[in-house]
Amino acid sequence: MPSTTVPAPAGKSPTVKRPPAAERVYSHVKQAVLDRSYEGGTLLTEGDLAEAVGVSRTPVREALLRLEVEGLIKLYPKKGALVLPVSVQEIADVVETRQLIEEHAARRATPAPAALIARLEELLERQKREAAAGDLAAVSVSDRCFHAEIVRHAGNQILIRLYDQLRDRQLRMGVAVMHAHPDRVARNIAEHTEILDALRGDDPEAAAAVVHRHVDGVTDLARGEAR
Repeated sequence: MPSTTVPAPAGKSPTVKRPPAAERVYSHVKQAVLDRSYEGGTLLTEGDLAEAVGVSRTPVREALLRLEVEGLIKLYPKKGALVLPVSVQEIADVVETRQLIEEHAARRATPAPAALIARLEELLERQKREAAAGDLAAVSVSDRCFHAEIVRHAGNQILIRLYDQLRDRQLRMGVAVMHAHPDRVARNIAEHTEILDALRGDDPEAAAAVVHRHVDGVTDLARGEAR
């Protein structure tokens, strides 16, 4: 539930309500799992999480149940929650799904309209700034947004929703690869530039081929980091 603002009497600042306790725990754990502050294999206890977020154990249990449904953790009664590692099979499934969706979207987007080109240029520049600052978590988000923008342009709402469901898995895999292979950041930026150039052209199959090579290039690296 989003935070709400309570109207204040004249002359006083409005009071901003904090999100519910369970939502705060959920956001804390999910972000830590995605940016690998909690790596695969880490055992989280209700007591430690309650202390870290400043809540009781009841909302911790609620948040952990939600995260288990999303496939990020596994609950063990009286022990805690195990952060699930990224598996080789999960990587293969994500890459295959990405290729099917993104290659189709690249074909539909070529030649790309000016609005899409401008948005992709903006995201590419943002990624360069984040890379220069060494913010790999932000780079991973911008990377994902770059590809998602192309998928959204294809206009197929079912494919867009399916692609959005891959978001958390993509972010987690992306951060792992970039931490282990810092040179991959510059390569991703170069390959995004190639994708952008291909979308400016008039050959849909060439654009799809560039996307395929880019996505496929992450596979072996990610498999090496699966843990």
